[in-house]
Amino acid sequence: MRAYLVDILAVGFFVLEWTVYAITLEHSTYGRDSLSARMHLYREVWIRRMLDREARMVDMQIMASLQNGTAFFASSSLIAVGGALALLRSTNDALAALKTLPIDMSPSPALWEIKCVGLILIFIYAFFKFAWAYRLFNYVAILLGSMPPASQRDTAEAEAHVVRTTRMFETAGRHFNRGQRAFFFALGYLGWFVSPWVLFASTAAVVIVTWRRQFASNAWRAMGS
Repeated sequence: MRAYLVDILAVGFFVLEWTVYAITLEHSTYGRDSLSARMHLYREVWIRRMLDREARMVDMQIMASLQNGTAFFASSSLIAVGGALALLRSTNDALAALKTLPIDMSPSPALWEIKCVGLILIFIYAFFKFAWAYRLFNYVAILLGSMPPASQRDTAEAEAHVVRTTRMFETAGRHFNRGQRAFFFALGYLGWFVSPWVLFASTAAVVIVTWRRQFASNAWRAMGS
């Protein structure tokens, strides 16, 4: 156990950072000022302005582009799972290649397989998030199609439909963001294949980059103006 203490601490740090970042972004007052939160306000603006239009083909085309992007990421997740499974199957070849490096960084076969299994689980999680987001975007498309006509935009039914559609839209976006976050942290997780110390650094780098995009990027400032 002592031989793997640094690895255990590194993985614990990775899980902790991912969890804390996700909770802070989605369930805290601080996260309500993120780029994702600011963009959610415009989902509601979009839905409300749809009520003023009788012709809504452009809105459905935008919705189709969102669905296509989500389907692309879901497919990419399956490809990534296949690649990670191939890496798991080639444990002996991978370890032999690592031993040829000037600095021997090859772990035990068991540890290597644990690393591969962890990577597989991350991509499976991402696939489920993207697949569910795609399904939710389909539901949003149905809700957009059943939007009351412009002549009824001031009715209670229209208001209830706007709220219902906006909530579904927000949920779909949230699951899509979680899938993308899994992709980002999977890149950080790759550092463990080099060394647990690299995993510490790569995890911190991913958190810094993703935090900056949500709270200090040009896009965040643009949406606040």
